[in-house]
Amino acid sequence: MSKQTSANRMGTVPVPKLMLSMGIPMIFSMMLQALYNIVDSAFVSNMPGEGEAALNALTLAFPVQVLLVAIGIGTGVGVNALLSKSLGQGNRKKVNQVAGNALFLGTVIFLVFFLFGLFGVKFYIASQTSNPTILKMGTTYLRICCLISFGIVYFSMFEKLLQATGLAIYSTIAQIGGVVTNMILDPILIYGWFGLPAMGVAGAAYATVIGQIVSFLLAMFFHLKYNKEIKTSLSDFRPAAGLIREIYAIGLPAILAQALMSVMTYGLNLIFVRINENVVTAYGLYYKIQQFILFAAFGLRDAITPIVSFNHGMGSKSRVNAGIRYGMLYTLTIMLFGTVLLEVLAVPFAHIFGLSGQTEQLCIDAMHIASLSFAFSGANVAFQGIFQALDSGKESLILSVCRQFLFVLPVAWGFSRLAISHPGMTWMIWSTFFFAELLTVLIGIYFMKKINHNKIEVLETGHTKIA
Repeated sequence: MSKQTSANRMGTVPVPKLMLSMGIPMIFSMMLQALYNIVDSAFVSNMPGEGEAALNALTLAFPVQVLLVAIGIGTGVGVNALLSKSLGQGNRKKVNQVAGNALFLGTVIFLVFFLFGLFGVKFYIASQTSNPTILKMGTTYLRICCLISFGIVYFSMFEKLLQATGLAIYSTIAQIGGVVTNMILDPILIYGWFGLPAMGVAGAAYATVIGQIVSFLLAMFFHLKYNKEIKTSLSDFRPAAGLIREIYAIGLPAILAQALMSVMTYGLNLIFVRINENVVTAYGLYYKIQQFILFAAFGLRDAITPIVSFNHGMGSKSRVNAGIRYGMLYTLTIMLFGTVLLEVLAVPFAHIFGLSGQTEQLCIDAMHIASLSFAFSGANVAFQGIFQALDSGKESLILSVCRQFLFVLPVAWGFSRLAISHPGMTWMIWSTFFFAELLTVLIGIYFMKKINHNKIEVLETGHTKIA
């Protein structure tokens, strides 16, 4: 695919068709990413005798996994948007430098988490539990995931390089390869099939990181073979402070948006354990199930961002507006479907994980109540992608802070006090998410009006010149 072909596609293909052709592979890619944690949870929860303790251990490890993915994908979002904008401006040299610096940053991210895996994991898990069985399982699982994290980090970089040039189908194929590998290895390593030793949660961790490595290797192969838009040389891998600042000016809000998921999950673990460990387990499982839906919105957001960014760089007001309009429409459609899905299938989903009666009921309540917030959360995710594309990172960051910190932890803490004194009211803790997303979407609408006035209305109407 030549540069001109890519530019023509991003700048001339009807936006609804373009967004679907780019968005569907990205949606599947993100949903497959969420499957890693769901698959691990399904297998470990059915371990004989200690399945629920193992599931709790994975819940405690989950915030660090979210943080790892947040930094990797968030950096990739900055790379994606900057690379797309550079393609729209016809700046081939900058395109190659952005790609080279992306891989340099991936190496730095891996080294940070490798060191955490060596020195920080046990202290982190111990901050959330005093149960020795859960402490040992959580430490074992998370240490493996951090020490062998290069697969997910480098995959995040190559995924965005493919997506930015319209080759998202190849990143999806790579993601599928990793997920299938994980699903095959999980029961083999966890339960000890085919004469192998039963490794328990360690087996789940090894299955996860091996799957991530498979995705990385496939994505790198596809990039080298098909991504003709990017031709990096050794000099492009040299860190350039200016480029890195540009990447994180766009990507930092995306990092913080998902990193706040980590902070929120960690904070809620600390709050919910005050009620009892069953609430923590139920929340962790619900969160992984709803993440499967929410990550679909993240996938579409990753299509919205380069489309709006490219056409904003090209100066096309009509196509920027179309990107915003159809991006929001498709996101809300996905999230409304997700709401119906969880409302109808909450009980069958909960049964898959072999939970005790109380924990299972708590998980079912979470799916029924918290899923009512999906339409609002989808709108907030779409707003974040739009704001990132229009160089409005501050507004995107504010939405993240509101929906994943400011409007969540204080409300959850208040409901937890009610649940402790009145156990029959425990179900109310799940309404925290509805209030947080509703209040945040009102702020998002206000920001969108300001950004439209300052950054979209000033564009020349109908300008569609290909850079």
